[in-house]
Amino acid sequence: MPDTMKDTAIVTRAEAAVETLGRTRDAIGKVILGQNEVIDLALNAILCGGHALLVGAPGLAKTRLVETIATVTGLDEKRIQFTPDLMPADILGAEVLEESDTGKRHFRFLPGPVFCQLLMADEINRASPRTQSALLQAMQEHQVTIAGVAHDLPRPFHVLATQNPIEQEGTYPLPEAQLDRFLFQIDISYPDEADERDILLATTGASEAAAKTVLKAADLLDLQDLVRQMPVGEKTLDAIVALVRLGRPDQTTLEDVKNGVSWGPGPRAGQALMLGVRARALLQGRFAPSVEDVCALAAPVLKHRMALSFAARADGLSLPDLIDRLVREIA
Repeated sequence: MPDTMKDTAIVTRAEAAVETLGRTRDAIGKVILGQNEVIDLALNAILCGGHALLVGAPGLAKTRLVETIATVTGLDEKRIQFTPDLMPADILGAEVLEESDTGKRHFRFLPGPVFCQLLMADEINRASPRTQSALLQAMQEHQVTIAGVAHDLPRPFHVLATQNPIEQEGTYPLPEAQLDRFLFQIDISYPDEADERDILLATTGASEAAAKTVLKAADLLDLQDLVRQMPVGEKTLDAIVALVRLGRPDQTTLEDVKNGVSWGPGPRAGQALMLGVRARALLQGRFAPSVEDVCALAAPVLKHRMALSFAARADGLSLPDLIDRLVREIA
């Protein structure tokens, strides 16, 4: 197909996608009040085919958000409540020994709850690192290997995990390798006064708003394909490369990063930004991303892919402030 015809086809698909995504956001927003930015970031992660880590104190509708997204997008959802005694087999499944009527024994694989299209890992940091790591292969390769046999997961497959702040008792830090597999870390804060009034009125009456299905799994796969076909200009690409390299202690020109960062963002951070800026543009009705999109997604992409040294924290340096500094360098 000639480039002009291909570009026209992408624009036509994008125009239809903008309308569909508008209805999707509205459907979620009728149930989840006062969290428009969180909704956009969660939808962005799904449009990119990725996973998201929702971080916030209990009671901020993290679980309700995931359930609502599952309903609106038409995805088959399963939920795992992570606890300290949860084992990897409770997530992935296991082989059981069965005996036939003739007395012959054989192993049969019983799939775990990970075999779904949208997995809600509720309070993921309450399970041990060993159990958390059971999701590594599933999140990266969309399959799990049990007893040497690979089992493919459904398409699409997404993990939306909720996490309580690490300062709370009874929690474990997520392994760095698993954190890197989350496209975004989405911090959920308390609602402002007006939104909190609306929440109280909407959730304590005789009835509550219910989520309605807008998409099907096939529609979502088509949207994900469209996101990957959207063009990214050279200026935006340069900003992405500059941002991730500025955050690496051995490649940066910034003294605060050289002296204060233990480890910086890897190539997955750049991949997350390349996809995320396209999805953000589409969600806002634009057909090409800009440097502004890179700046807007810098914190969700980088905050779980960088770590400050003990000395830097002791000197009062904070990761959000450092990421803001990186953004100012590329803006």
